[in-house]
Amino acid sequence: MTKSRAESRAREQRWAVPVGLASIVAVVLLIASRPLNVSGDGEADFLREAHAHTGSLVLSSLALTLAFLLLALPLLYLFRAVAARSDRVRPQLIGLVVVAPLFIAASSAIAISVTSEAADNFVAGKAKPELTVAEAREECVEERKDNGVQFLEDEYDPGQGVSPQRACEGHKLADDAASQATKEASLVPLATGLGLAGALGLVVTLLYTGLWAMRTGLLSRFWGSLAMVAGISFLLGPLILVALVWFVYFGLLCLGIVPGGRPPAWEAGEAIPWPTPGDKAAAELEPEGGWEDSDIDQGDPEPDPGDEPPAEPQAQAARVGAPATRSGRR
Repeated sequence: MTKSRAESRAREQRWAVPVGLASIVAVVLLIASRPLNVSGDGEADFLREAHAHTGSLVLSSLALTLAFLLLALPLLYLFRAVAARSDRVRPQLIGLVVVAPLFIAASSAIAISVTSEAADNFVAGKAKPELTVAEAREECVEERKDNGVQFLEDEYDPGQGVSPQRACEGHKLADDAASQATKEASLVPLATGLGLAGALGLVVTLLYTGLWAMRTGLLSRFWGSLAMVAGISFLLGPLILVALVWFVYFGLLCLGIVPGGRPPAWEAGEAIPWPTPGDKAAAELEPEGGWEDSDIDQGDPEPDPGDEPPAEPQAQAARVGAPATRSGRR
């Protein structure tokens, strides 16, 4: 084993447990941030809840921030392991691997300020809706025609002495005002830019690293493919569960407690690609002694025209006397 390969193996062994724990803890924090976060029926209700429960809002955002900070460790660990086993991996992408989760972490932290500012302005009545009363009334009339009056009562829960139509109009105006309050928050452009850049960077990181981890044999074909799907899942909310499952698996892989153990490429310190379906079929058909030593009938070789044995003297005499016989007949 070369010196660089030995150094890579030593580094991977040294960081395996911390990276495995970081990956699993990050998933726990991502899951825990959901119930900690405030929620509401519409934008206006959400900002009212955020204003009333600032502590829950801060805890949820901090959990998200810490989770994405921790996710930088397994991503960097896997990328360096892949780069150590293939010269075709672009080392320049290591910056993207580190920066992508950090951008999302920063966006989550800034979101605390954005939501708090928007909630304060909305509750204080500083935010004004762009939607006019006439437009709100028209939208509610359309909903009543399409779904009936009972739908308005169930959806907007009018209070005592308030008609479903009025409740609908008030709800739409309040939601529009809350939306304007969020858009007008001072740090919205920064939070949005960091979040979008981080999400796109995370997609590229997981697609690229998952592909090369599969090619070098660090991940099986299934888990390498799932890593690529996990990258796309960060852009598709409901599929985020795929990413959580993958990070849990990778954490367990680093800790060495997955069924079947770690793939051989981890211990070898070099790429050991997985056999293709064609390779597997050829291995199954190969005789025990190999193709060269097999008893398979190769068939009789084609005779070489130059090796034809000389004709017997009787045959030669017959060929020489044949023309004379024909001449005698004439």
